[in-house]
Amino acid sequence: MKKLTPFHLAIPVHNIEEARKFYGFLLTCSEGRSSDSWIDYNFFGHQLVVHLDKDIKPKSFNYVDGKNIPVPHFGIVLEWQDWELIKEKLEKSNMDFIVKPYVRFKGEVGEQATMFILDPSGNALEFKAFRNMDQLFAN
Repeated sequence: MKKLTPFHLAIPVHNIEEARKFYGFLLTCSEGRSSDSWIDYNFFGHQLVVHLDKDIKPKSFNYVDGKNIPVPHFGIVLEWQDWELIKEKLEKSNMDFIVKPYVRFKGEVGEQATMFILDPSGNALEFKAFRNMDQLFAN
């Protein structure tokens, strides 16, 4: 697979300090440039920018695997062992999962572990890992 280049994503948050605690401390994303109304983060090698927005709209959901999946959402594909570490960290912090950690397509092409959480502003994040990373785009 060709080496992936970092993406840039800007998301709304209703409170900068809550975002700092969640992304900076809980997820341990290093902070880059910032102001009173935005913060740059290194989100697993990608540029995530949180912008203050007091009028965040509610999410919609799509039914997948018998679960309500939030739309929109974003996240990261991790190595399996790194996914396990994040899962343990979130469980220890008593995170309320909107989709609890589970394995999809077990024993099949595209076997993947996944879980969904919300940040303090209601932005949905998915953390996933593929048993075989070469199957990321397999069908």
